[in-house]
Amino acid sequence: MKLVEKIPRQIQFVEDKQEFSRFPTKAGRRSSAASYTDSSDDETSPRDKTQLNSKGTSDFCVKNIKQAEFGRREIEIAEQDMSALISLRKRAQGEKPLAGAKIVGCTHITAQTAVLIETLVALGAQCRWTACNIYSTQNEVAAALSEIGVAVFAWKGESEDDFWWCIDKCVNMEGWQPNMILDDGGDLTHWVYKKYPNVFKKIRGIVEESVTGVHRLYQLSKAGKLCVPAMNVNDSVTKQKFDNLYCCRESILDGLKRTTDVMFGGKQVVVCGYGEVGKGCTAALKAMGSIVYVTEIDPISLYGGFRLVFFSGLLGNKNVVTRDQLDRMKNGSIVCNMGHSNTEIDVASLRTPELTWERVRSQVDHVIWPDGKRVILLAEGRLLNLSCSTVPTFVLSITATTQALALIELYNAPEGRYKQDVYLLPKKMDEYVASLHLPTFDAHLTELSDEQAKYLGLNKNGPFKPNYYRYNHPSKIPLNDTQMSDLCMIYLQWIPTATTYMFSLVQSS
Repeated sequence: MKLVEKIPRQIQFVEDKQEFSRFPTKAGRRSSAASYTDSSDDETSPRDKTQLNSKGTSDFCVKNIKQAEFGRREIEIAEQDMSALISLRKRAQGEKPLAGAKIVGCTHITAQTAVLIETLVALGAQCRWTACNIYSTQNEVAAALSEIGVAVFAWKGESEDDFWWCIDKCVNMEGWQPNMILDDGGDLTHWVYKKYPNVFKKIRGIVEESVTGVHRLYQLSKAGKLCVPAMNVNDSVTKQKFDNLYCCRESILDGLKRTTDVMFGGKQVVVCGYGEVGKGCTAALKAMGSIVYVTEIDPISLYGGFRLVFFSGLLGNKNVVTRDQLDRMKNGSIVCNMGHSNTEIDVASLRTPELTWERVRSQVDHVIWPDGKRVILLAEGRLLNLSCSTVPTFVLSITATTQALALIELYNAPEGRYKQDVYLLPKKMDEYVASLHLPTFDAHLTELSDEQAKYLGLNKNGPFKPNYYRYNHPSKIPLNDTQMSDLCMIYLQWIPTATTYMFSLVQSS
Protein backbone atom coordinates (compact mmCIF):
# COMPACT_ATOMS: atom_id res chain seq x y z
CA MET A 1 0.00 0.00 0.00
CA LYS A 2 1.31 3.45 -0.91
CA LEU A 3 1.17 6.29 1.55
CA VAL A 4 3.25 9.43 1.32
CA GLU A 5 5.36 12.26 2.71
CA LYS A 6 8.03 14.71 1.58
CA ILE A 7 9.97 14.84 -1.72
CA PRO A 8 8.82 17.18 -4.54
CA ARG A 9 7.62 16.27 -7.96
CA GLN A 10 9.82 17.95 -10.53
CA ILE A 11 8.15 20.69 -12.52
CA GLN A 12 8.39 20.27 -16.27
CA PHE A 13 6.90 23.32 -17.92
CA VAL A 14 7.01 22.13 -21.51
CA GLU A 15 7.70 18.43 -21.40
CA ASP A 16 5.18 17.60 -18.69
CA LYS A 17 2.78 14.91 -19.81
CA GLN A 18 -0.12 16.84 -18.35
CA GLU A 19 0.52 19.47 -21.02
CA PHE A 20 -0.16 22.75 -19.30
CA SER A 21 0.38 24.54 -22.59
CA ARG A 22 -2.42 22.66 -24.33
CA PHE A 23 -5.94 23.96 -23.83
CA PRO A 24 -8.30 21.03 -23.17
CA THR A 25 -11.02 20.49 -25.68
CA LYS A 26 -14.51 19.28 -25.12
CA ALA A 27 -14.04 16.44 -27.57
CA GLY A 28 -11.11 15.04 -25.65
CA ARG A 29 -12.95 14.07 -22.49
CA ARG A 30 -12.31 10.68 -20.98
CA SER A 31 -15.36 8.46 -21.39
CA SER A 32 -14.97 6.68 -18.06
CA ALA A 33 -15.37 9.81 -15.94
CA ALA A 34 -19.10 9.34 -15.45
CA SER A 35 -18.52 6.04 -13.69
CA TYR A 36 -17.28 7.98 -10.68
CA THR A 37 -20.61 9.68 -10.15
CA ASP A 38 -23.46 8.29 -8.13
CA SER A 39 -25.55 5.85 -10.14
CA SER A 40 -28.62 7.96 -9.46
CA ASP A 41 -27.07 11.04 -11.06
CA ASP A 42 -27.69 12.17 -14.60
CA GLU A 43 -24.84 10.84 -16.74
CA THR A 44 -24.82 14.01 -18.86
CA SER A 45 -21.67 16.05 -18.42
CA PRO A 46 -22.28 19.33 -16.58
CA ARG A 47 -20.51 21.06 -19.46
CA ASP A 48 -23.40 20.02 -21.71
CA LYS A 49 -26.08 21.45 -19.42
CA THR A 50 -27.53 24.92 -19.03
CA GLN A 51 -28.35 25.53 -15.37
CA LEU A 52 -29.62 28.56 -13.48
CA ASN A 53 -29.68 29.18 -9.75
CA SER A 54 -32.69 30.79 -8.04
CA LYS A 55 -31.27 34.25 -8.79
CA GLY A 56 -31.24 33.47 -12.51
CA THR A 57 -27.45 33.43 -12.90
CA SER A 58 -25.49 30.74 -14.71
CA ASP A 59 -21.87 31.60 -13.86
CA PHE A 60 -21.08 28.13 -12.52
CA CYS A 61 -20.80 24.52 -13.68
CA VAL A 62 -21.80 21.84 -11.18
CA LYS A 63 -23.41 18.42 -11.38
CA ASN A 64 -26.92 19.45 -10.38
CA ILE A 65 -27.92 22.84 -8.98
CA LYS A 66 -31.08 21.24 -7.58
CA GLN A 67 -28.95 19.57 -4.89
CA ALA A 68 -28.28 22.96 -3.27
CA GLU A 69 -30.69 22.49 -0.36
CA PHE A 70 -29.07 19.20 0.61
CA GLY A 71 -25.63 20.81 0.33
CA ARG A 72 -26.74 23.66 2.59
CA ARG A 73 -27.55 21.16 5.33
CA GLU A 74 -24.11 19.59 4.91
CA ILE A 75 -22.49 23.01 5.32
CA GLU A 76 -24.55 23.74 8.44
CA ILE A 77 -23.37 20.48 9.99
CA ALA A 78 -19.74 21.39 9.23
CA GLU A 79 -20.17 24.83 10.80
CA GLN A 80 -20.94 23.22 14.16
CA ASP A 81 -17.38 21.87 14.43
CA MET A 82 -15.61 24.90 12.93
CA SER A 83 -16.18 27.32 15.76
CA ALA A 84 -12.93 29.26 15.31
CA LEU A 85 -13.64 30.04 11.66
CA ILE A 86 -17.22 31.01 12.46
CA SER A 87 -15.92 33.26 15.27
CA LEU A 88 -13.48 34.88 12.84
CA ARG A 89 -16.37 35.48 10.44
CA LYS A 90 -18.59 37.08 13.06
CA ARG A 91 -15.90 39.26 14.59
CA ALA A 92 -14.31 40.49 11.37
CA GLN A 93 -17.19 40.81 8.92
CA GLY A 94 -17.94 44.34 10.12
CA GLU A 95 -14.43 45.53 9.18
CA LYS A 96 -14.41 43.61 5.87
CA PRO A 97 -10.60 43.05 5.80
CA LEU A 98 -10.95 41.38 2.39
CA ALA A 99 -13.06 44.09 0.76
CA GLY A 100 -11.96 44.32 -2.85
CA ALA A 101 -10.21 40.95 -2.80
CA LYS A 102 -10.91 38.74 -5.81
CA ILE A 103 -9.86 35.27 -4.77
CA VAL A 104 -9.58 32.37 -7.18
CA GLY A 105 -9.32 29.06 -5.35
CA CYS A 106 -8.41 25.50 -6.30
CA THR A 107 -8.99 23.15 -3.35
CA HIS A 108 -11.06 20.13 -2.42
CA ILE A 109 -14.69 21.25 -2.52
CA THR A 110 -16.28 19.86 0.61
CA ALA A 111 -18.67 21.14 3.25
CA GLN A 112 -15.68 22.27 5.31
CA THR A 113 -14.17 24.20 2.40
CA ALA A 114 -17.56 25.81 1.85
CA VAL A 115 -17.42 27.22 5.39
CA LEU A 116 -14.05 28.79 4.51
CA ILE A 117 -15.33 30.19 1.20
CA GLU A 118 -18.42 31.68 2.83
CA THR A 119 -16.21 33.20 5.53
CA LEU A 120 -14.04 34.86 2.87
CA VAL A 121 -17.19 36.21 1.20
CA ALA A 122 -18.46 37.51 4.55
CA LEU A 123 -15.14 39.32 5.01
CA GLY A 124 -15.63 41.14 1.71
CA ALA A 125 -14.05 38.90 -0.92
CA GLN A 126 -15.39 37.83 -4.30
CA CYS A 127 -14.60 34.17 -4.98
CA ARG A 128 -14.38 31.84 -7.95
CA TRP A 129 -13.60 28.23 -7.12
CA THR A 130 -12.60 24.93 -8.69
CA ALA A 131 -11.49 21.52 -7.44
CA CYS A 132 -7.90 20.36 -6.98
CA ASN A 133 -8.92 16.68 -7.26
CA ILE A 134 -11.25 15.16 -9.83
CA TYR A 135 -12.88 12.80 -7.32
CA SER A 136 -13.13 14.76 -4.05
CA THR A 137 -15.88 17.27 -4.88
CA GLN A 138 -19.12 16.92 -2.92
CA ASN A 139 -21.65 17.70 -5.65
CA GLU A 140 -24.34 18.93 -3.28
CA VAL A 141 -21.92 21.37 -1.62
CA ALA A 142 -20.79 22.72 -5.00
CA ALA A 143 -24.47 23.28 -5.80
CA ALA A 144 -25.09 25.08 -2.48
CA LEU A 145 -22.19 27.46 -3.11
CA SER A 146 -23.38 28.14 -6.66
CA GLU A 147 -26.86 28.88 -5.33
CA ILE A 148 -25.57 31.77 -3.18
CA GLY A 149 -23.59 33.27 -6.05
CA VAL A 150 -20.12 31.75 -5.71
CA ALA A 151 -18.85 30.80 -9.17
CA VAL A 152 -18.00 27.11 -8.73
CA PHE A 153 -16.72 24.95 -11.56
CA ALA A 154 -16.35 21.42 -10.24
CA TRP A 155 -18.08 18.06 -9.95
CA LYS A 156 -17.17 14.59 -8.75
CA GLY A 157 -15.77 12.46 -11.55
CA GLU A 158 -14.26 15.08 -13.83
CA SER A 159 -12.04 13.91 -16.65
CA GLU A 160 -8.52 15.32 -16.96
CA ASP A 161 -9.76 17.69 -19.66
CA ASP A 162 -12.69 18.74 -17.49
CA PHE A 163 -10.24 19.47 -14.67
CA TRP A 164 -8.22 21.97 -16.70
CA TRP A 165 -11.35 23.41 -18.33
CA CYS A 166 -12.77 24.17 -14.87
CA ILE A 167 -9.56 25.90 -13.78
CA ASP A 168 -9.58 27.97 -16.94
CA LYS A 169 -13.22 29.00 -16.44
CA CYS A 170 -12.36 30.29 -12.97
CA VAL A 171 -9.42 32.36 -14.17
CA ASN A 172 -10.55 33.47 -17.61
CA MET A 173 -13.67 35.53 -16.85
CA GLU A 174 -14.39 38.66 -18.87
CA GLY A 175 -14.54 41.72 -16.63
CA TRP A 176 -13.15 39.88 -13.60
CA GLN A 177 -9.49 39.40 -12.74
CA PRO A 178 -8.21 37.71 -9.58
CA ASN A 179 -5.83 39.47 -7.20
CA MET A 180 -5.33 36.55 -4.77
CA ILE A 181 -4.77 32.81 -5.26
CA LEU A 182 -5.59 30.06 -2.77
CA ASP A 183 -4.15 26.80 -4.08
CA ASP A 184 -3.87 23.17 -3.03
CA GLY A 185 -1.28 21.33 -5.08
CA GLY A 186 -0.11 24.16 -7.32
CA ASP A 187 -2.17 23.30 -10.41
CA LEU A 188 -4.02 26.63 -10.42
CA THR A 189 -0.80 28.60 -9.97
CA HIS A 190 0.84 26.57 -12.72
CA TRP A 191 -2.08 27.10 -15.10
CA VAL A 192 -2.06 30.88 -14.56
CA TYR A 193 1.72 30.92 -15.02
CA LYS A 194 1.50 29.05 -18.34
CA LYS A 195 -1.71 30.48 -19.84
CA TYR A 196 -2.24 33.91 -18.29
CA PRO A 197 1.10 35.25 -16.99
CA ASN A 198 -0.14 38.83 -17.19
CA VAL A 199 -2.63 38.05 -14.43
CA PHE A 200 0.28 38.08 -11.99
CA LYS A 201 0.57 41.83 -12.46
CA LYS A 202 -2.57 42.15 -10.32
CA ILE A 203 -1.96 39.24 -7.94
CA ARG A 204 -0.97 40.33 -4.42
CA GLY A 205 -0.07 36.87 -3.21
CA ILE A 206 -0.51 33.10 -3.26
CA VAL A 207 -1.49 30.92 -0.30
CA GLU A 208 -0.57 27.24 -0.74
CA GLU A 209 -1.56 24.45 1.63
CA SER A 210 -0.08 21.22 0.24
CA VAL A 211 3.47 19.94 0.28
CA THR A 212 3.28 19.26 -3.47
CA GLY A 213 2.26 22.83 -4.22
CA VAL A 214 4.81 24.27 -1.80
CA HIS A 215 7.64 22.38 -3.48
CA ARG A 216 6.51 23.73 -6.82
CA LEU A 217 6.59 27.26 -5.41
CA TYR A 218 10.12 26.77 -4.06
CA GLN A 219 11.21 25.50 -7.46
CA LEU A 220 9.76 28.61 -9.11
CA SER A 221 11.45 30.80 -6.51
CA LYS A 222 14.81 29.08 -6.97
CA ALA A 223 14.54 29.54 -10.73
CA GLY A 224 13.70 33.22 -10.29
CA LYS A 225 10.26 32.71 -11.85
CA LEU A 226 8.03 33.35 -8.85
CA CYS A 227 6.24 36.60 -9.71
CA VAL A 228 4.51 37.34 -6.38
CA PRO A 229 4.89 36.65 -2.65
CA ALA A 230 3.57 33.29 -1.46
CA MET A 231 2.58 31.96 1.96
CA ASN A 232 3.51 28.37 2.79
CA VAL A 233 0.65 27.13 4.98
CA ASN A 234 1.67 23.48 4.65
CA ASP A 235 4.65 23.85 6.98
CA SER A 236 2.69 25.54 9.72
CA VAL A 237 2.90 23.38 12.83
CA THR A 238 -0.90 23.28 13.06
CA LYS A 239 -1.13 21.98 9.47
CA GLN A 240 1.59 19.38 9.98
CA LYS A 241 0.29 18.08 13.27
CA PHE A 242 -3.45 18.31 12.80
CA ASP A 243 -4.07 17.96 9.07
CA ASN A 244 -1.19 15.66 8.14
CA LEU A 245 -0.83 13.57 11.31
CA TYR A 246 -4.16 13.49 13.15
CA CYS A 247 -6.40 13.78 10.11
CA CYS A 248 -4.70 10.94 8.21
CA ARG A 249 -4.64 8.80 11.34
CA GLU A 250 -8.44 8.80 11.31
CA SER A 251 -9.29 9.03 7.62
CA ILE A 252 -7.05 6.19 6.35
CA LEU A 253 -9.23 3.62 8.12
CA ASP A 254 -12.44 5.26 6.94
CA GLY A 255 -11.33 5.28 3.31
CA LEU A 256 -10.18 1.67 3.30
CA LYS A 257 -13.28 0.39 5.08
CA ARG A 258 -15.70 2.20 2.77
CA THR A 259 -14.02 1.00 -0.40
CA THR A 260 -12.93 -2.56 0.42
CA ASP A 261 -14.68 -3.71 3.65
CA VAL A 262 -11.29 -5.05 4.65
CA MET A 263 -10.48 -6.43 8.10
CA PHE A 264 -7.21 -4.88 9.29
CA GLY A 265 -6.22 -7.45 11.90
CA GLY A 266 -3.30 -9.56 10.71
CA LYS A 267 -2.90 -7.76 7.39
CA GLN A 268 0.66 -6.94 6.31
CA VAL A 269 0.85 -3.29 5.27
CA VAL A 270 3.72 -1.39 3.66
CA VAL A 271 3.63 2.38 4.24
CA CYS A 272 5.90 4.35 1.90
CA GLY A 273 7.17 7.35 3.84
CA TYR A 274 7.32 8.04 7.56
CA GLY A 275 6.70 11.75 7.77
CA GLU A 276 3.63 13.21 9.49
CA VAL A 277 1.18 11.52 7.10
CA GLY A 278 3.02 8.23 7.40
CA LYS A 279 3.14 8.45 11.20
CA GLY A 280 -0.61 8.99 11.38
CA CYS A 281 -1.39 6.12 9.04
CA THR A 282 0.98 3.63 10.65
CA ALA A 283 -0.38 4.42 14.11
CA ALA A 284 -3.95 3.80 12.97
CA LEU A 285 -3.17 0.58 11.12
CA LYS A 286 -1.05 -0.80 13.95
CA ALA A 287 -3.82 -0.05 16.45
CA MET A 288 -6.20 -2.13 14.34
CA GLY A 289 -3.89 -5.14 14.49
CA SER A 290 -2.08 -4.81 11.16
CA ILE A 291 1.57 -5.77 10.78
CA VAL A 292 3.09 -2.54 9.49
CA TYR A 293 6.33 -2.07 7.57
CA VAL A 294 7.75 1.31 6.61
CA THR A 295 9.83 2.43 3.62
CA GLU A 296 11.86 5.61 3.94
CA ILE A 297 14.89 7.41 2.50
CA ASP A 298 15.71 9.45 5.60
CA PRO A 299 17.47 7.47 8.37
CA ILE A 300 16.44 10.02 11.01
CA SER A 301 12.75 9.41 10.36
CA LEU A 302 12.75 5.73 11.21
CA TYR A 303 12.77 5.55 14.99
CA GLY A 304 9.05 4.93 15.43
CA GLY A 305 9.10 1.24 16.23
CA PHE A 306 8.32 -0.05 12.73
CA ARG A 307 10.43 -2.39 10.65
CA LEU A 308 12.26 -0.85 7.69
CA VAL A 309 11.90 -3.09 4.65
CA PHE A 310 13.50 -1.02 1.89
CA PHE A 311 14.25 2.57 0.94
CA SER A 312 11.78 4.35 -1.27
CA GLY A 313 10.57 7.77 -2.42
CA LEU A 314 8.20 10.05 -0.59
CA LEU A 315 5.52 12.66 -1.18
CA GLY A 316 5.48 14.46 -4.49
CA ASN A 317 7.87 12.04 -6.11
CA LYS A 318 6.99 9.85 -9.07
CA ASN A 319 6.84 6.07 -9.40
CA VAL A 320 7.26 5.30 -5.71
CA VAL A 321 5.24 2.15 -6.38
CA THR A 322 6.46 0.82 -9.73
CA ARG A 323 5.10 -1.67 -12.24
CA ASP A 324 7.74 -4.19 -11.19
CA GLN A 325 6.55 -4.00 -7.59
CA LEU A 326 2.91 -4.24 -8.69
CA ASP A 327 3.77 -7.33 -10.74
CA ARG A 328 5.21 -8.98 -7.62
CA MET A 329 2.29 -8.20 -5.30
CA LYS A 330 0.07 -11.01 -4.08
CA ASN A 331 -3.41 -11.64 -5.39
CA GLY A 332 -5.88 -9.38 -3.60
CA SER A 333 -3.34 -6.74 -2.58
CA ILE A 334 -4.80 -3.27 -1.99
CA VAL A 335 -2.92 -0.26 -3.38
CA CYS A 336 -3.83 3.29 -2.43
CA ASN A 337 -2.35 6.77 -2.09
CA MET A 338 -2.70 9.20 0.82
CA GLY A 339 -0.84 12.05 -0.86
CA HIS A 340 -1.98 14.92 -3.04
CA SER A 341 -0.34 13.95 -6.32
CA ASN A 342 -1.37 10.99 -8.47
CA THR A 343 2.19 10.36 -9.69
CA GLU A 344 3.41 8.26 -6.75
CA ILE A 345 1.81 5.04 -8.03
CA ASP A 346 2.79 4.22 -11.62
CA VAL A 347 -0.81 3.85 -12.75
CA ALA A 348 0.06 4.61 -16.38
CA SER A 349 2.07 1.38 -16.58
CA LEU A 350 -1.09 -0.57 -15.72
CA ARG A 351 -2.98 0.72 -18.76
CA THR A 352 -1.60 -1.88 -21.14
CA PRO A 353 -3.36 -4.44 -23.37
CA GLU A 354 -2.32 -7.45 -21.28
CA LEU A 355 -4.01 -6.12 -18.13
CA THR A 356 -7.78 -5.92 -17.67
CA TRP A 357 -9.47 -3.20 -15.62
CA GLU A 358 -12.72 -4.14 -13.93
CA ARG A 359 -14.84 -1.55 -12.07
CA VAL A 360 -16.04 -3.15 -8.83
CA ARG A 361 -17.70 -0.13 -7.23
CA SER A 362 -17.27 3.62 -7.26
CA GLN A 363 -13.52 4.37 -7.24
CA VAL A 364 -12.55 0.73 -6.75
CA ASP A 365 -10.91 -1.09 -9.67
CA HIS A 366 -9.62 -4.62 -10.01
CA VAL A 367 -6.53 -4.69 -12.21
CA ILE A 368 -6.35 -8.26 -13.52
CA TRP A 369 -3.12 -9.90 -14.69
CA PRO A 370 -3.07 -12.64 -17.41
CA ASP A 371 -2.71 -15.37 -14.77
CA GLY A 372 -5.85 -14.16 -13.00
CA LYS A 373 -4.13 -12.23 -10.21
CA ARG A 374 -6.09 -9.19 -9.06
CA VAL A 375 -4.73 -6.02 -7.47
CA ILE A 376 -7.29 -3.66 -5.94
CA LEU A 377 -6.51 -0.06 -6.92
CA LEU A 378 -8.37 2.71 -5.10
CA ALA A 379 -9.32 6.08 -6.67
CA GLU A 380 -7.07 5.34 -9.66
CA GLY A 381 -4.07 6.14 -7.47
CA ARG A 382 -5.34 9.53 -6.32
CA LEU A 383 -5.88 10.83 -2.80
CA LEU A 384 -7.76 8.15 -0.85
CA ASN A 385 -9.29 9.96 2.09
CA LEU A 386 -10.97 12.88 0.32
CA SER A 387 -11.78 10.83 -2.79
CA CYS A 388 -13.30 7.84 -1.02
CA SER A 389 -14.34 9.01 2.45
CA THR A 390 -14.42 12.12 4.61
CA VAL A 391 -11.99 13.82 6.97
CA PRO A 392 -12.56 15.31 10.45
CA THR A 393 -14.23 18.71 10.25
CA PHE A 394 -12.38 19.96 13.32
CA VAL A 395 -9.02 19.37 11.65
CA LEU A 396 -10.04 21.26 8.54
CA SER A 397 -11.22 24.15 10.69
CA ILE A 398 -7.65 24.64 11.89
CA THR A 399 -6.21 24.61 8.38
CA ALA A 400 -9.00 26.83 7.02
CA THR A 401 -8.51 29.41 9.77
CA THR A 402 -4.80 29.54 8.97
CA GLN A 403 -5.56 29.96 5.27
CA ALA A 404 -7.99 32.81 5.97
CA LEU A 405 -5.45 34.67 8.13
CA ALA A 406 -2.73 34.17 5.51
CA LEU A 407 -5.00 35.63 2.80
CA ILE A 408 -5.82 38.60 5.03
CA GLU A 409 -2.16 39.22 5.74
CA LEU A 410 -1.02 39.10 2.11
CA TYR A 411 -3.95 41.18 0.90
CA ASN A 412 -3.47 43.91 3.52
CA ALA A 413 0.34 43.94 3.57
CA PRO A 414 1.82 47.28 2.48
CA GLU A 415 3.77 47.28 -0.74
CA GLY A 416 7.34 46.14 -0.25
CA ARG A 417 6.78 44.09 2.89
CA TYR A 418 7.10 40.84 0.98
CA LYS A 419 9.41 40.11 -1.91
CA GLN A 420 8.79 37.58 -4.66
CA ASP A 421 9.53 34.59 -2.48
CA VAL A 422 7.93 31.95 -0.26
CA TYR A 423 7.21 32.88 3.36
CA LEU A 424 6.17 30.97 6.45
CA LEU A 425 3.63 32.17 8.96
CA PRO A 426 5.11 33.02 12.38
CA LYS A 427 4.76 30.68 15.33
CA LYS A 428 2.67 33.32 17.09
CA MET A 429 -0.05 32.84 14.50
CA ASP A 430 0.24 29.03 14.68
CA GLU A 431 -0.30 29.20 18.43
CA TYR A 432 -3.10 31.72 18.03
CA VAL A 433 -5.01 29.46 15.62
CA ALA A 434 -4.54 26.48 17.92
CA SER A 435 -5.73 28.47 20.94
CA LEU A 436 -8.94 29.47 19.14
CA HIS A 437 -9.89 25.79 19.03
CA LEU A 438 -9.20 24.99 22.70
CA PRO A 439 -12.72 25.83 23.91
CA THR A 440 -14.04 22.94 21.79
CA PHE A 441 -12.35 20.60 24.27
CA ASP A 442 -13.05 22.80 27.30
CA ALA A 443 -9.26 23.04 27.53
CA HIS A 444 -7.37 25.71 29.47
CA LEU A 445 -3.68 26.53 29.15
CA THR A 446 -1.27 26.73 32.06
CA GLU A 447 0.36 30.15 32.30
CA LEU A 448 4.04 30.65 33.05
CA SER A 449 4.93 32.68 36.09
CA ASP A 450 7.10 35.74 35.53
CA GLU A 451 10.04 33.88 37.02
CA GLN A 452 9.52 30.85 34.77
CA ALA A 453 9.14 32.99 31.66
CA LYS A 454 12.35 34.87 32.49
CA TYR A 455 14.20 31.60 33.12
CA LEU A 456 13.16 30.22 29.71
CA GLY A 457 13.63 33.54 27.93
CA LEU A 458 10.02 33.51 26.69
CA ASN A 459 7.16 35.95 26.59
CA LYS A 460 4.35 34.69 28.83
CA ASN A 461 1.93 34.96 25.91
CA GLY A 462 4.19 33.16 23.42
CA PRO A 463 5.38 32.22 20.95
CA PHE A 464 6.59 29.15 22.83
CA LYS A 465 8.47 27.55 19.95
CA PRO A 466 11.39 29.14 18.09
CA ASN A 467 10.53 30.44 14.66
CA TYR A 468 12.66 27.76 12.99
CA TYR A 469 10.80 24.92 14.75
CA ARG A 470 10.03 22.17 12.19
CA TYR A 471 11.50 24.22 9.33
CA ASN A 472 14.11 21.96 7.76
CA HIS A 473 14.17 23.31 4.21
CA PRO A 474 17.07 25.69 3.50
CA SER A 475 14.97 27.95 1.29
CA LYS A 476 12.10 28.34 3.71
CA ILE A 477 11.93 31.93 4.93
CA PRO A 478 10.22 32.62 8.25
CA LEU A 479 8.96 36.14 8.82
CA ASN A 480 11.39 38.25 10.81
CA ASP A 481 10.52 39.91 14.13
CA THR A 482 9.52 43.20 12.52
CA GLN A 483 7.23 41.47 10.05
CA MET A 484 5.67 39.40 12.83
CA SER A 485 4.88 42.49 14.84
CA ASP A 486 3.33 44.24 11.85
CA LEU A 487 1.44 41.14 10.85
CA CYS A 488 0.00 40.65 14.32
CA MET A 489 -1.10 44.28 14.42
CA ILE A 490 -3.13 43.84 11.25
CA TYR A 491 -5.35 41.07 12.56
CA LEU A 492 -5.29 42.02 16.23
CA GLN A 493 -7.03 45.26 15.28
CA TRP A 494 -10.16 43.29 14.58
CA ILE A 495 -9.53 39.89 16.22
CA PRO A 496 -9.28 39.68 20.02
CA THR A 497 -6.22 38.10 21.53
CA ALA A 498 -6.49 34.39 22.20
CA THR A 499 -6.70 35.01 25.94
CA THR A 500 -9.50 37.57 25.57
CA TYR A 501 -11.38 35.31 23.18
CA MET A 502 -11.18 32.31 25.49
CA PHE A 503 -12.13 34.40 28.52
CA SER A 504 -15.21 35.74 26.75
CA LEU A 505 -16.33 32.23 25.92
CA VAL A 506 -15.88 31.09 29.53
CA GLN A 507 -17.78 34.13 30.81
CA SER A 508 -20.68 33.52 28.42
CA SER A 509 -20.97 29.81 29.17
